[in-house]
Amino acid sequence: MIQKAINRYLLKHKHNTLSPKAVLFDMDGVLYDSMRFHARAWYETAMNHQLQAVKEDFYMFEGRTGESTINELYQRTFQRDATDQEKQEIYDEKAMLFNRYNDGKAMTGAAEVLRQTKKHELQTLVVTGSGQHSLINKLEHTYPGYFTRNKMVTAFDVKYGKPHPEPYLIGLQKAGVRANEAFVVENAPMGVEAGVAAGIFTIAVNTGPLPDKVLLDAGADLLYPDMTSLANDWEKIMGYLR
Repeated sequence: MIQKAINRYLLKHKHNTLSPKAVLFDMDGVLYDSMRFHARAWYETAMNHQLQAVKEDFYMFEGRTGESTINELYQRTFQRDATDQEKQEIYDEKAMLFNRYNDGKAMTGAAEVLRQTKKHELQTLVVTGSGQHSLINKLEHTYPGYFTRNKMVTAFDVKYGKPHPEPYLIGLQKAGVRANEAFVVENAPMGVEAGVAAGIFTIAVNTGPLPDKVLLDAGADLLYPDMTSLANDWEKIMGYLR
């Protein structure tokens, strides 16, 4: 499975080698078990403002900037973008609810994956659509020594959110590596699309309620059911590359 995935990637992108020097991690649903709280906060805020939505929407929208998500809901409901005031009001309300619900729990298996990256001397970066300072600021506390602000791409750094490749292209720039010198680890279809569009070998971990097919259809090169399974296979993945 792993060797076939690597060969498919090399053929598709016309590379001779896949030689990772950096791993670009999404944050919510990959490093933190926080997507259920984001989805709940988004859904309740949408209902408070009579916006058309179901909870599953927010797993599908994951990776977008808050502004992009709000505009999507306004287009669906009112056939127009939200005003700046509406966007600010809704995002502030969603952030308040998220901070109330979020328990800050690290994703099971994420620390083991990070230990593997350190063992193999790979850079670790965060590429997230989040603008939630509360989570971004917690990274150093939760995973000491792995992430620094100058090696993060957040909602504050991008013009286009996922599924546009821009966030991951910026991640490559910050790491100082080329597309075939990195991995992406993602849990969301839009994030997978962004990683693939940036030309990076993209590993999906299905830590949420969406069917595996959604992540595979988005273009994931490899798919794991959780971060622990990825950690257990990491040595094997690196072995195939050697």
